Amino acid sequence: MAKENNISAESFWQQAWPIMQRVMETQMEAIRQAAQLFAESIEQDGLVRSYGTGHSRVFAMELVDRAGGLVPVTRMDMEDLAVRGKWALDVVKDPVIERNLEASQQLLSCYKIDPQDVFVIASQSGVNVATVEVAQRVKSWGHKLVVVTALEQSKRVPSRHPSGKKLYELGDIVIDNCGPFGDALLELPGGGKVCSVSSLTGSLIAQALTAETIKILLEHGKRPPVLISDNIPGGIENNQELRDKYAGRIHI
Repeated sequence: MAKENNISAESFWQQAWPIMQRVMETQMEAIRQAAQLFAESIEQDGLVRSYGTGHSRVFAMELVDRAGGLVPVTRMDMEDLAVRGKWALDVVKDPVIERNLEASQQLLSCYKIDPQDVFVIASQSGVNVATVEVAQRVKSWGHKLVVVTALEQSKRVPSRHPSGKKLYELGDIVIDNCGPFGDALLELPGGGKVCSVSSLTGSLIAQALTAETIKILLEHGKRPPVLISDNIPGGIENNQELRDKYAGRIHI
């Protein structure tokens, strides 16, 4: 007898919603601690540097250059090896780049990194070379590191980095996205699962980090450097003034 098909928009939401609730119930202290690091960096004219490969690029993008977001949050991306380095675009766009040790070692040379900058790196598994290598390097340089990962998955799979380390083992603060092993939620009748949840939890965590960072800046009497929509009166002028302040330092 064929297995019943329980795949639907409603069933995805029924399984995704409790995971999102779990994030807010269990990870708020880590989010507040991470936001404290972000606020301290911004107050010292530093940048928050956001990084992820694969679909974790979505998390990195969620923090950067959008209405309601903080201007001094900038994104690092493997494609910058082509934009600012001498790597071929087809090479850096290939998904296997996240397992390339040389690319990971050279990525940070694409940016002018200041001592007060902090890093946030997202990875569902936290075991690929690209994330672990970058994490190790920024830690060796004395920077604070916030990690967003799925601990249930990361603890069950081996590292692909020569050191044997996993991303969560390197973070000063670790935020668990509370996702399941393999990320996907809904079981297929013939085996396997579909519909991943990490994009939802990642966006939730990113916006929670933004909110808590702004809260701290306000408590310290600082005007948060926040973008507003270009499509409302005064938006373009506000945003250009803030981007000019960080010109040459922030990348989207």
